[in-house]
Amino acid sequence: MEVVTVHGDQELILRAGHLFEGVRDEFVCAAVDLDTWSRRPAPNRILTGLAVRKLFTPAALIGEPDRLHLRQIASKGVRVRISSSPLPHETIIIDRRVMILAGEATPTGRQYTVTTVPTLVGGVHALFAAAWDAATDLDAYFRGEIPHLDPADRPVLRALADGLTDQTAARRLGVSLRTYRRRVADLMTKLDADSRFQAGHRAGALGL
Repeated sequence: MEVVTVHGDQELILRAGHLFEGVRDEFVCAAVDLDTWSRRPAPNRILTGLAVRKLFTPAALIGEPDRLHLRQIASKGVRVRISSSPLPHETIIIDRRVMILAGEATPTGRQYTVTTVPTLVGGVHALFAAAWDAATDLDAYFRGEIPHLDPADRPVLRALADGLTDQTAARRLGVSLRTYRRRVADLMTKLDADSRFQAGHRAGALGL
């Protein structure tokens, strides 16, 4: 195998699922959130006893179930760090010899590129290592009092980022104007912001 592109999880399993069986020493994953191939049950069983590192953006901490999942895998020996820098949708590197790059989720599934080209794998691994070194360990990140945002806060953040008027945003979210403004006020409180601009700036700085 040099470079293979497949579409959807099923085709990835058929074409590259066997690669997980050959993991010997190291498994690393960098992703925006927890909607990842590496969270599937089969790969997680194979990872037992390996050196495993997982790097995420703060988007992986928005929901309490996701926070719990990260704490659980960290308690089992998986090293988890949070990066304030942008990350690809998902990148997996196995033993520095196989790399899987995942595209953005679509209604028909994600596209995956699998490669064993040493220069490609080595180059991306070096980028991962640099991002890893600059990231914060999960426990330390939690101690930094990162605000906990509920899933319902995400569309409010999106509306603010899009510069929508309150009326337009309320219509988009299907809520009353009063409810939308209350959600904005609650969000500003969570982000310790005195203005909507400051709230947006803090959310961006946290990668939320």
